Amino acid sequence: MADRVTVIGWDGSPLTAAARSALGAATLVAGAAHHLALPEVPPAAERVRLGSASLAARRIAAHRGTAVVFADGDPGFFGVVRTLRAPEFGLEVEVVPAVSSVAAAFARAGMPWDDAQVVVAQRRTLRRAVNVCRAHTKVAVLTSPGAGPAELGLLLDGVHRTFVICEELGTEREQVTVVTSDKAPDHIWRDPNVVIVIGAKVAAADGGGWIAGRDPSTAPRGWTLPAESYGGLMGEGELEPLRAAQLARLGPRMGDLVWDIGCGSGAFAVEAARAGAAVIAVDRDPQACARTEANARGFGVQLQIVHGTAPHALENLAEPDVVRVGGGGAAVVSAVADRRPQRIVTHAATRDAAELVGRGLTEHGYDVECALLQSVELDTRAWTERERSVAFLLSGVLPDRTA
Repeated sequence: MADRVTVIGWDGSPLTAAARSALGAATLVAGAAHHLALPEVPPAAERVRLGSASLAARRIAAHRGTAVVFADGDPGFFGVVRTLRAPEFGLEVEVVPAVSSVAAAFARAGMPWDDAQVVVAQRRTLRRAVNVCRAHTKVAVLTSPGAGPAELGLLLDGVHRTFVICEELGTEREQVTVVTSDKAPDHIWRDPNVVIVIGAKVAAADGGGWIAGRDPSTAPRGWTLPAESYGGLMGEGELEPLRAAQLARLGPRMGDLVWDIGCGSGAFAVEAARAGAAVIAVDRDPQACARTEANARGFGVQLQIVHGTAPHALENLAEPDVVRVGGGGAAVVSAVADRRPQRIVTHAATRDAAELVGRGLTEHGYDVECALLQSVELDTRAWTERERSVAFLLSGVLPDRTA
């Protein structure tokens, strides 16, 4: 096993005294090609091109001597330190940090970033990274080959964003380019790069915030809000008790894409977005689309709103993780099930209608649950009944996609 492993972050600045000292004693140096070409690398040291971090860690663990690992930016921020410190390698690691590539990208753009989300885009996580870009107004994306600015732009089809693309930060070939998301696929971008994705303008908090990312104190308390919060005009399928149960069944979260079909006032769509999910809200009524847009704007969340009639309006939408069907019945639920989201929730007014929807979900391979929900709102001044609602709540879960 290596006697000592030092991880050196590199941001293009001259190496610190600590970094030069560790490098001077190294018998093995691992890093990208531009790291291994640095003049401070000892000529006699074994050189390892850093591709797979796990393979490099095994090579270092088997090395007899002193190892140095180079990484761009801060190696403790979505970097190689996590892999090197994994128990199976048994390595003791010292870290010489540098400015992270995310911090450098925002510095080049002249923007604060304490209110930004930060995601890693790889081939297997690209869709989830895109969903974060749909849902939030400021996102930094650490890209990788095959999951770069062009791919981000393609998957954001129908959603307008501004890209600040920072290529090869800290090198002589560094370049910063600002394009709209629809133009990003028209270019070939150099790796490595960081993409800052900007949506609608968000007002800055006086004196700055107190927590990184979205400030929860700016949102109203409560998972489901009363009808008055959404202008007071709501369909039966949007009433607070049913809406709360639908949200509980679907569990929308960061990185998800939610379809809300028959969005009505937009109450469900807004609350799914408040949970951090990306949301596409669909309705055939232009007034419902307008109400949804107004409510999204009022709550400061990002939604994509599609005016159209399901199931035809669903054909070209991005693939969903979870879906609420607020209208359209068994035919729309069947069309949604064909797209294989992890979870589907809907409601029915009668038992016959509920059985029809349930059979359709079962035939598509979903595990189905149905509950009869009855809620009675009381006037607490006289403790008399003010309003009563009854609905069958149906939910379907794909057994092989329960995550």
